[in-house]
Formats: sequence, C-alpha cells, structure tokens
Amino acid sequence: MKFETKVIHGGTQEDPYTGAITTPIYQTSTYHQQTLGGHAKYEYTRGENPTRFALESVMAAIENGTDGFAFSSGMAAIHATMSLLKAGDHIVMANDVYGGTFRLVNQILTDLGITFTAVDTADIVALQEAIKPTTKMVYLESPLNPLMHVTDIAEAARIAHDSGAIAVVDNTFASPYNQNPLDLGADVVIHSGTKYLGGHADVLSGFVIVKDAELAERIKFIQMSIGAVLSPQDSYLVQRSIKTLALRVQRHNENALALAEFLNNHPKVAKVYFPGLPGTPDYEIARRQMRGFGGMMSIELQPGLDVKQFVENLDVFLLAESLGGVESLIEVPAIMTHASIPRDIRLANGIKDELVRISVGIEDIDDLIADMTKGLDAL
Repeated sequence: MKFETKVIHGGTQEDPYTGAITTPIYQTSTYHQQTLGGHAKYEYTRGENPTRFALESVMAAIENGTDGFAFSSGMAAIHATMSLLKAGDHIVMANDVYGGTFRLVNQILTDLGITFTAVDTADIVALQEAIKPTTKMVYLESPLNPLMHVTDIAEAARIAHDSGAIAVVDNTFASPYNQNPLDLGADVVIHSGTKYLGGHADVLSGFVIVKDAELAERIKFIQMSIGAVLSPQDSYLVQRSIKTLALRVQRHNENALALAEFLNNHPKVAKVYFPGLPGTPDYEIARRQMRGFGGMMSIELQPGLDVKQFVENLDVFLLAESLGGVESLIEVPAIMTHASIPRDIRLANGIKDELVRISVGIEDIDDLIADMTKGLDAL
C-alpha cells in the first residue's frame, strides 16, 4: 500500500469481534480468562488492549516496522527506549535535542550510571569520534529541535552498528509521512504522538516502532513493566487522527516552505532555520532522505529587535509550546521548550535567547504571512 492508503487501511483497523470499520474504545482494565493459565492475548490492559493494539499496528505499518508500542507521552516512549541501557553504558546523542530528552539523560539517567556525549550529529566525523567502547546507543533527532539541522541517518546508523550500538531516531518533527528512519538503517523510531500524529492539540501520546524481533520483545517487556501505556480513549483519538495524517502533513509542508521563503527575504529576519531552503548542507541531506521538509522552522530576528514584543503581537500564531497541530504555534526555546538546558550549553549549541521556533499549521497561507507581517511591522 501507498502511505495515503496505509494510514486508513494499514495494521488492524476493522474490529475483529463486530466487523466495525473503526475499532471501538475497549474501556476495560481486565478480561475474562476462559482457562486457568491459558495466557490469552488479552489479560490485563497494561499489557494489551484491543484499541491500543489497533493503533500500535497502524503505527508499525506507516513506519515500515514490524511492531509498534503506544505510550502515555513522548517522554514515556523515550524513557522506555533508554531503559534498554544499563549502568556503564554510554549514549552518543545530538547536542540540541529536545529539552525534555536532555533533562532525562542529564539529570536522571546519569544518576543510574549511564553516561553520554552530546555532539553535532550532522557532523559525521564528530559523531564517529564520540563513539566509545561502551557506546550502546546513538540517539538522533532529524530534523533537530529547534535548529532544524538534518543528520544523515543512514551514515549515522552505519557508525552505530559498526561500534555494536543501536541507532535510535526521534522522528517527531518529520512525521512518518515525510521520513521513515527504519528504511534508512535505524533500529528504533520514536514519536511524540502528541504532535503530528495526534494533530489536534487534544491528546498526549508516544510511540516506539522497531523491526527486530528481539528489540520488540525487550520493548514490550519494558512497556508492561513500567506501565506508562496509552489509555483506550486516547488510543482511539490518535488512531482517528492518523487517518488524515497524509492530508494534513501535505498542507504543513506547503505552508512552511512558503512561509520560510517569505521570512528568508524579510529585512527584519536575520536567519531562517528550515531544511527546505536550498544552498545548505541540511537541504541536500533532507532532499535525499525525506519526502517533504516538514512544518517546523526557527528564525532569528535582527539584533536589537524585541522577541517578546514580536511573539505577543501575533494573532494567528499562538504563543504556546508543542507543535504539529492544525493551528500555527510560536515559542521562544530559551524561555519555554529548552529552558531546562543550562544557558551556557544552549548558547554553545547555537540556541540563542533571541531564537523563535515556529510550528506552521494548515491555515490559509495568506493569513499566516499577513500575521507574520503584522508582528514584524510592530518592531
């Protein structure tokens, strides 16, 4: 099936018990066991639930994996993946990952004896040099949050495998419509389903997708043991949203490219970070491994311009964290999403206090450009 068909018919969509074309919400915590010790498929909802299973199977289908696992948030999915590691293991990860990911690694996993090295993973030489004998995981985001740098996933996965490590890719910014890391050699794909997959800013969720039977067994055990599973109600909502994922992301892609081109030529904008603008290394890699450039970008205003005044003078772009919804959002990473990263580390990684991150929605592009013009004219 093509992607547009898989989001509707992939995985388990039809209810096997009634034939309903939409899997119902099985709002139950436990199940009647027909025989003692029989180990039926459904025994306890923390382990399995039909509504969640339908969602997990369609996620596996659209990421070209074999097994998908749904969690209560993106961070729960990341935590489950990091739980593959043990004391003494080493992670090589991107130096400007999402702030919550950095907080988990830097403030929680290090207390458990896990070490890490943060590097510019777009620099393949730096990535190679960061590998240690104890490296067990190479953790990537591509495009990166918030500077939108693009990592060559195939090459990074090769480096990981040559060292005996697994390659993990947070694919949230791209979405499965634009990029499939498992096809590029990654071992694990993570999503914050709160973003493009849910798409409507009304549900938290997270996903892990794999294509290796041993990894699937380990993630399943971790999911059941830690217990941060997605509820039946939320599983239903995300599965419903995925059916329109292709249509929505197509519009995100179109709007973001048009807005990036507009901002790139605006005199009050010093720099635009967007992989769809030609003439950058990010563009060349993105064109090779992505089907679209996504709906995310960041900008830097010209020196001396007031970021606070800019973001508070917008009407269509809402000042809020998160991304990937139908509505356009704007935020300041240094104060909002990346505030948990120490300022010296943020600045060293290029995340300036004046940086503004934009999630371009699916509104009319003329309205989006008009709103940006209004905000910039106020400066």
